[in-house]
Amino acid sequence: MKWHLSGCSFRPAAATLSNTCLRAVKKWRSDWKYPTILLCIYGFFSTVKPLEPFLIPFLTGPDKNLTTEQFFPDSCGQVLLQLWRDFRHCYSSRQLLYWSVWWAMATCGYNQTVNYVQVLWEHVQPSQNFSIYNGGVEAVSNLLSAATAYGIGFTEVRWEQWGELALGGFSGLSAASLFLMTFTGNIWVCYSGYVVFKSLYMMLITIAMYQIAADLSMERYALVFGANTFGALALQTIITSVVVDSRGLGLAIIPQFTVYSSYFLVISVVFLLRGLFSIWRAQRSRKETIPPDKDETPGSEEHRF
Repeated sequence: MKWHLSGCSFRPAAATLSNTCLRAVKKWRSDWKYPTILLCIYGFFSTVKPLEPFLIPFLTGPDKNLTTEQFFPDSCGQVLLQLWRDFRHCYSSRQLLYWSVWWAMATCGYNQTVNYVQVLWEHVQPSQNFSIYNGGVEAVSNLLSAATAYGIGFTEVRWEQWGELALGGFSGLSAASLFLMTFTGNIWVCYSGYVVFKSLYMMLITIAMYQIAADLSMERYALVFGANTFGALALQTIITSVVVDSRGLGLAIIPQFTVYSSYFLVISVVFLLRGLFSIWRAQRSRKETIPPDKDETPGSEEHRF
C-alpha cells in the first residue's frame, strides 16, 4: 500500500518535470540560438570532406577515364565543332537512333503522366469523400519498378533483334493501362493501372539505356544521354503548351489523359511495325545466305513453296 501511494505521488512529479522540459525546449527553439546552432552544424558537416584527399588518386587510376592534365581548346567554335562531330557519329547508328527516339518520346509521355496523375486521382475519387492512398501507391509503384528493372537483367534476350518489337508491345500495354486509368470510375483500378504503367516504363528505359550504352564509348555517354533527355523535355514542353496551357487547348484532365494514352498507342504502332519489318528482313537475309542443297536437281527449285 505504501508503494502504491509513493507511485501515485511520483506521477504528478513526472508530469510536472515533463511539462517543464517541454516549455524549456519550446523556449529554446523560439530563440535565435536554435537556428544558429543548426546552421553551424550544417556548415560543419557540409565542409568536412574526409574522402577528398583520396578522390584524385582514385579517379585518376588506371581503370578510370580521367586525367590531371588540363586541356585548353583554341576556341569555343572548335569545341562545338567536335561536339557536333561526336553527335553525328553517335546517331549514325540506326539501332541507337531508334532506341533514342523511343527514349525521348516515352520519357515525355511518362513525365506528363506522372505530373498530372494526382489530378486524375482527385477527379476519379475526391479526397474529401475518400481516404486517399496516393503516397502509398507511389511507394509501391517505385518498389515494383525497381524490382522490374532489376529482374530484367537476368533475362537472356537478343534485344538487338527483338528490342523494337518489345518496345512496341510493352508500349501498347502502357497505352492500355492509361486508357484504363482514364475511363475507369474505380480508384483502385486507377491505382493498379498506374503501377503497371510505371513498372513497364522503368523496365523499358532500363533496356534502352543498356542498348544505347552498349554501342557507345564511355566518353560519349553524357552527350547521348543528355541529348535524349533534352529531346524528351522539348517534346514535353510542346505537349504541355498545346494540351494543358490555357493559351493552347486547355483540356480538362480526362481529355488530357486520352491524349497521353493515344500518344503511347502511336508509339506502340510505330515500333511494332518497325520491329516486325526488322524481323522479316532478318529472316529474309538469313534465307538468302543459306546455300542450296547439293543433292537437289536444278529443276526442283520451281516446286518449292
